[in-house]
Amino acid sequence: MSAPAPSGRPLIALTSYLESAKWNVWDKVPAALLPWTYVQQVIDAGGAPILLPPEASTVRDVLSKVDGLLLTGGPDVDPARYGQERGPSTQRPRESRDEAELEALAVARELGMPVLAICRGLQLLNVARGGTLHQHLPEHAPKVAGTYDTNKIRITPGTRLAAALGEEATVLCAHHQAIDRVGDGLEVVAWSPDGVVEGVEDRSGPFLVGIQPHPEELAESLPLFQAFVDACR
Repeated sequence: MSAPAPSGRPLIALTSYLESAKWNVWDKVPAALLPWTYVQQVIDAGGAPILLPPEASTVRDVLSKVDGLLLTGGPDVDPARYGQERGPSTQRPRESRDEAELEALAVARELGMPVLAICRGLQLLNVARGGTLHQHLPEHAPKVAGTYDTNKIRITPGTRLAAALGEEATVLCAHHQAIDRVGDGLEVVAWSPDGVVEGVEDRSGPFLVGIQPHPEELAESLPLFQAFVDACR
């Protein structure tokens, strides 16, 4: 594990999108980008965030120099990664992002690095461990595209998620997919009222927590990021 950043803040690699973006006079430019809320939560929790672009060839070099990995939200994981055909409601694959983030999870596991996985990140973590996904749960899609729906989840006592968020938590969700078969070594620790998996942990090693909602969008979720950053020190 690398030494902390000079400021004393542990370095946290945040996975990023590769999408066509528009700003100022530029339009439809391929860009590595990430909503600022992820960055701000890591900063507020005492970490130093750096962007991990979706390029598999650079992943090991970056992770060898940081202290933690945060898998962010984003588009659907390619169903071919868990042995299924793409359904009509599943988004087009982002092959470079899937490849880079699966490599990041493998390297992080090899290095014993703390990992926090959010939304797509949780789903990719499950796939990396041999699990599968429900490709479409229409009742869990946001009522208005580009917004979050409020939901309540219950969390197993004595888990890292419960320590950070409590045994019941109000969360923001924006997903239409969820864990189906749970991956090896993962324990389901949070559920929505209808039984959809909302959180997993692997308590056999260093900090590894996956959460389906979007804690980066709520200031009340800062304790989760603080627990993650503390584990990275």
